[in-house]
Amino acid sequence: MPAKHRNTAREWFNTIFYGALIAIIFRSFLLEPFNIPSESMVPTLQIGDHIFVEKWSYGYSRYSFPFGSWHIWNGRFLGSEPNVGDVIVFRNPTDERLDYVKRLIGRPGDTIQMIAGRLYINGDIVPRSNPRPYIVATLPRSTRSVGFYQNGIAIKGNKIWQDNAPFEYGYTIEYKSDQFCRMYPQKCGIFQVTEYTETLPNGVEHSIIEYADDAEYDNTWLFTVPDGHYFFMGDNRDNSSDSRASVGYVPRDYLLGKVWFTWYSHNYYSSMLAVWNWGDKMRWSRWGMGIK
Repeated sequence: MPAKHRNTAREWFNTIFYGALIAIIFRSFLLEPFNIPSESMVPTLQIGDHIFVEKWSYGYSRYSFPFGSWHIWNGRFLGSEPNVGDVIVFRNPTDERLDYVKRLIGRPGDTIQMIAGRLYINGDIVPRSNPRPYIVATLPRSTRSVGFYQNGIAIKGNKIWQDNAPFEYGYTIEYKSDQFCRMYPQKCGIFQVTEYTETLPNGVEHSIIEYADDAEYDNTWLFTVPDGHYFFMGDNRDNSSDSRASVGYVPRDYLLGKVWFTWYSHNYYSSMLAVWNWGDKMRWSRWGMGIK
C-alpha cells in the first residue's frame, strides 16, 4: 500500500479510536444520556424526555462502565450515599439488560408500606397536599390533523383546552401509532387523574399522580430495606413497576447516577425530519429543565 494511503488509513483509525475512547470516558465518569420510554415517573419525567445523568453522584461501580454485566469486580469507589427523594437511574437487578429511573424512597433499615394509596415510611404517613387535576393523554397519530375531543377536553399538538379555555393545570401528551391504539384501546385516550405534592421525611417535596387509592400497588405488605440496598418508587404511583413489585430491593452497586436535567423533550407527534411539525412536537418548556 502506498505511504499516502497508509497515512490516510492511520488517521481515520486514530480519529475513530480516540473519538470512541473519549465518548466512553465521558459517559462512564461524567454524564450519560438516557431517554424516558415509559410514564412511570410522570409528572416529573414524561415519555420522550431525554435526560443527562450525573455519573459521579454516588461513585462508580462496574455498572458505570461498558460491559459492567461481565462481573469484573464488585463494590463502588469514590462512593457516597444517595438521599431519599433523589431521582436515580439504576440497573434493574432482575434483568441487567434494562436501566430504570425511579425516585429513592427508602434506604437501608427503613420500613416502607402502602396503605389505601398512602405511603408510610418508618411507620409515619408521608404527607401529600394540594390536590389538583392532571391529564394524561395518549392519542393515535391519526388525530394530529383534526385534533382529539373527549368529555369537554380538546387536544391539538401540545396544547389542551377544557370547556374552550386553556387547561390551567399539569398534563402530558404522547402520540402513539394507530396500530398500538387499536391493539390496546384501554391505553389510549384522555385520563383525568389527581396530582399531589408529597413531602418526604427529609423535607424533599415533589409531585406524584394517582389514578385512584385502591389500585394494584396501593396496599402492600411491610417492606424492610436490607443493608446495602434501596427502595424505589415511580411518581406515577398507579402505573409503575418498582420496588413494590418485580424490581424489588436495588443493590448499591446497581446505581448509575442521579438525574440532572432534561436536555430535549418531544411527544412523538411526528418524525424529526418534519420540521414544519416541530411546534406541535417539541415540548420547548422542558428543554434544560432541572429534575428534583
